[in-house]
Amino acid sequence: MPPFRMPSPRRAAPALALTLLASGSAVSATTAATAETTAATAPASSSAGRAWFTSWAQSQQELAPTPLRDQSVRMITHLGQGGGALRVRIQNTFGTTPLTVDAATVGHSAGDGAAVEGDVLPVTFDGRREVVVPAGGEVWSDAAALKTRAQDDVAVSLSVSGTVAPGRHTGAFRSNYLTVPGSGDHTAEASGDAYTQTVGSTYLVSAVDVHNPKLRGTIVAYGSSVVDGTGSTDCGPGCTPEGTDHRWTDDLARRITAELPRTRQLAIANAGIGGTTSSADCPRNPAGIRGLDAASRLDRDVLALHGVTGVLYYYGTNDLANGCDAELILRSYDAVFERLRAAGIKVYVTPITPRPGYTDRNNLDRHTVGTHVKKGNTCDGTCDGVMDFDQVLKDPLKPNSINPAYDTGDGIHANIAGQRALADYVSLPMLLSSTAHR
Repeated sequence: MPPFRMPSPRRAAPALALTLLASGSAVSATTAATAETTAATAPASSSAGRAWFTSWAQSQQELAPTPLRDQSVRMITHLGQGGGALRVRIQNTFGTTPLTVDAATVGHSAGDGAAVEGDVLPVTFDGRREVVVPAGGEVWSDAAALKTRAQDDVAVSLSVSGTVAPGRHTGAFRSNYLTVPGSGDHTAEASGDAYTQTVGSTYLVSAVDVHNPKLRGTIVAYGSSVVDGTGSTDCGPGCTPEGTDHRWTDDLARRITAELPRTRQLAIANAGIGGTTSSADCPRNPAGIRGLDAASRLDRDVLALHGVTGVLYYYGTNDLANGCDAELILRSYDAVFERLRAAGIKVYVTPITPRPGYTDRNNLDRHTVGTHVKKGNTCDGTCDGVMDFDQVLKDPLKPNSINPAYDTGDGIHANIAGQRALADYVSLPMLLSSTAHR
């Protein structure tokens, strides 16, 4: 069986993960591809792969400007929920040549640089140490018996052979690590000493699943920069944030862990890409976001993830700025929502949030979209619920602007306080309603 898949339209007991690995029946790349194809066409309540849930994601969006050459990468992934085993997705979506990974490992991040705390576990692909991901393709690993908890950081290390331009998610909002070119395989080393280069992007790794049959579902946040995390490193003038992971989706994941019963837990995955739009047809969309609109990347960034029961849809600000009117925006909403709901995934939508640079025409279109979204709190029957983020962020004195307490200073993005306010506003019972069929 080929160890790769071309793009397609909880906590488990440790003994289970070890049994899967020992028996050779761990979920392989090929098996995962079958499960993903099923997930894209069948209701999310399908029994296939119900114990696997995507617990971290960062959507690939472009190729890194500097190629990798016979070196190792160590990417730090922050899990919304944990489990008894995990598996990782490696993408070569934007690559023009095959990507050869000759070794991969996972381990708990020590929280200080590139070091790993405890065991460094090997990761295989259909039982093999090496995998070749073709140009435009992706691969899911076999299960690795690394036990994790909610909000754990996991280091995913890959050794890349040859010279290849890696796909990346541009803004990781944390540090990731590379060894020097030509240094070869350092994936099995707990020490971070060899990882001397720091990057602010996430290379190659785009999702981590956890094996946890106690979880009820994965909720995917889908949108542009405020979903992606722009503003989440800003706590105000003269302030330095404590640690990382201050996006509203990170805060929401922590709320879920703290406030929901252990038998009603959900994972949160972030599928935001800054600068993108819901509609592909906005007249001023720049070339750099072509193919990254909501419909074009829906398969790989939402439907190909596992255990997805709901989507938090936060788009529209860039659509208006790039010349889309309400009709084009709502047309794109309808197309995406129809596909998600056909897959058994519930859709929760925020009206477009304020932006002081909008023209009067933009604000009229923003009002039209918001009125449609709030109609019956179901987007006139096309979605399943509403998150009034526009009301959370607006300045009470200037409602077409962001509240100064939440503004990074650019009038567009929410700072850490604003991110927390968004997370606090989300209704957890609403999210749980997406799992009613499970």
